[in-house]
Amino acid sequence: MFSGGEPTLQSGIKQAMTEVRELGFRVGLHTNGAYPSHLAELLPLTSWVGMDIKSTFANYDRVTGTPTSGEKSRKSAQLLLASGVPYEFRTTVHPIYHSTTLLLELAEELQQLGAKHYMLQEFRPQGCADEAFKSIHGDQNLLKDLLCNRLEDMFESFTVRRN
Repeated sequence: MFSGGEPTLQSGIKQAMTEVRELGFRVGLHTNGAYPSHLAELLPLTSWVGMDIKSTFANYDRVTGTPTSGEKSRKSAQLLLASGVPYEFRTTVHPIYHSTTLLLELAEELQQLGAKHYMLQEFRPQGCADEAFKSIHGDQNLLKDLLCNRLEDMFESFTVRRN
């Protein structure tokens, strides 16, 4: 499994993945999709990809602070879906960035792209360096049954990971 930070930025990742495959192992990749051209090179070497989807694509810049990050994430999602590699899209829910309405819009965007596998996970403050950010626990009602039931009907597989 290749993960941590953004693994697609590592200069030796393609060689490392190739070596792991040559040893007969399956290769997993966790990515945020910020570098679609890097992901495109690595997809043929992967057996599974977990891709973080931070927000609706139009709202991405608010979460990442990086202009055009939503466009790059959408492109990576499209590449992943077109590749046929097994995957999971996932969103970490935090009350600063997510509302029920936004999460439904995001799910609709993913569904329109052709996504079949989606997961929401609760934000965990452990290990978060930003004290102000981690102190806002908010109301996890965003992950209540009504929202989850609606999302469950939209995807072949939908799960919620709770703390």
